[in-house]
Amino acid sequence: MTHFEAIGGEEKIRALVDRFYDLMDECEEAAAIRKLHPEDLTESREKLYEFLVGWMGGPPLYVNKYGHPRLRARHVRFPIGVRERDEWLWCMFRAMDETGVPELTKAQLQGALSGLADFMRNKEG
Repeated sequence: MTHFEAIGGEEKIRALVDRFYDLMDECEEAAAIRKLHPEDLTESREKLYEFLVGWMGGPPLYVNKYGHPRLRARHVRFPIGVRERDEWLWCMFRAMDETGVPELTKAQLQGALSGLADFMRNKEG
């Protein structure tokens, strides 16, 4: 079973992404990462949703629309350090808790996303 199937498909990923960005927008714990995003989060929500659907094993929505994710290259213009990484993960892990991602799937995704988020770091501190 893919993570896409285990999490509950596109509807569940949409709920996860929406809660993720709501937390980023509302919580002081995410202030540094929020500053790296545009005021209107509509496009950010859609791109993360499309990416996660494919990354978790569902339809390759992001790749079909934009090509290879090239995550690091697409994010190089944003200063991402330990604080930004940790705030991004805080939002994602809390969103997983609040949207009821199954425990085993959550543990697997947390490990994979932690590695991915750390890979995105491009500044010290």
